[in-house]
Amino acid sequence: MPSLYIDGQWIASADGTTSRVVNPSDATLITEVDVATDDQVQAAIAAARQAFDTTEWPRTPTGDRAALLDRVAALIDRDLEVMAVLETQNTGKAMRESRWDMADVARVFRYYAQLADKDMGRLVDTSTPTALSRVVHEPIGVCGLIAPWNYPLLQLSWKIAPALAAGNTAVMKPAQVTPLTAIHLTRLLEEAGTPPGVVNLILGPGERVGQALADSRDVDMVSLTGGLTAGRSLMRGAAVNVKRVALELGGKSPNIIFADSDFETAVDNALTAAFTHSGQVCSAGCRAIVQDEIYDRFVTEIARRADLIRLGPGSDDTTETGALITGEHRAKVEANVAMALAEGARLVAGGRRPDEPQLQAGFYYRPTVFADCVTTMRIVQEEVFGPVLTIERFTTEEEAITLGNDTDYGLAGAVWTTDASRAQRVAGRLRHGTVWINDYNTYLPQAEWGGFKQSGIGRELGQGGLDEYREAKHIWQNTSPGPSGWFGS
Repeated sequence: MPSLYIDGQWIASADGTTSRVVNPSDATLITEVDVATDDQVQAAIAAARQAFDTTEWPRTPTGDRAALLDRVAALIDRDLEVMAVLETQNTGKAMRESRWDMADVARVFRYYAQLADKDMGRLVDTSTPTALSRVVHEPIGVCGLIAPWNYPLLQLSWKIAPALAAGNTAVMKPAQVTPLTAIHLTRLLEEAGTPPGVVNLILGPGERVGQALADSRDVDMVSLTGGLTAGRSLMRGAAVNVKRVALELGGKSPNIIFADSDFETAVDNALTAAFTHSGQVCSAGCRAIVQDEIYDRFVTEIARRADLIRLGPGSDDTTETGALITGEHRAKVEANVAMALAEGARLVAGGRRPDEPQLQAGFYYRPTVFADCVTTMRIVQEEVFGPVLTIERFTTEEEAITLGNDTDYGLAGAVWTTDASRAQRVAGRLRHGTVWINDYNTYLPQAEWGGFKQSGIGRELGQGGLDEYREAKHIWQNTSPGPSGWFGS
């Protein structure tokens, strides 16, 4: 079945090129999908451009757009189990994670359905009875939406739901290795009644297909969740027509644990923060920063429990964490582990592929823990995007804050303490877009998500996530016009 969706039609690759979609759990072939040619990428952009410039979609009443998003959410609920299976097959993550993701996708669509017709602009006080001033919001235009492979549908929903709520048209580009749920979502958008050209789906390598969206003068905005290198390249391309960019580029998130925190709770959540989805999470708590008094005890316990984590295929209900996305990615993780050992980090858990015969075909890697790490180590500074946790030591609150901010990234972080005042002080001084207090990796569709520093530009979710896809326009109306008398006649 064709897997490209352009101007309301499902089509195959014009030159017959396809891409293999592999199950990371056992390296078996799931299917092959079409790869868009350069001409087909341009056709998708042209379809979105025409739908925005010549149809009524951008001026569709907000209530109608909200109803469309609600219909999509209902269809996701209907197909939740099917989509969760696709996500698990395609990413290797555990089914419980995929089910949570699909439920979250439906919530995101419902949230933006509710928000779509809430903001009707605002009146501005002109201090004169003969003028009216109002600020309204209009859609930006054609949006290029580029999603990552770790949360293929969830991250795409953070983009497409607000883009449609605002009245934009879109060209969606999922990661080449994980396109299956994006294809399914596109079918649901079609079923829900999205007009032709409003949503288009193209598949292919990011350096060619995704970059074309950034380079095109017919694309008004591009949103990427991905790596720092890709983000820099897209920014250069976006400069062609000074298009808006929204970038979420990962992180190296500190998880600061004070000695007065509940020890068992802190250890348990540190494991979740670091090893959910095998650490392939942009906000993973991959840097545990632990106070002196509990440091040795923490290292011993986290290492013990990391060695107990059950690896396996995501389809197995006993699996706690699954495979890495590809063999190439596992090799990168292994290179990072070798680098950490060379730098003098002390390996206390993992650091190898699993021994179980049933796991040999997949791209598995044991949860890995390094102790005695310092911020000058590359393993502490560079994003591994795998099941690797580093542990650093601190003495004072001030030192914890300094360590937590000693990173080029700034996506997320956490602080664990029973001292409420300290928790607020530390959270207030951490330069990260999300800071959890005595929790980790929870989020709400209503709350903005994004990073400081090299973690990116702009915000997703919340009101700010909608604003990324809108332009503010000021309309001034003189209700009693007449000659200005500014120049003599």
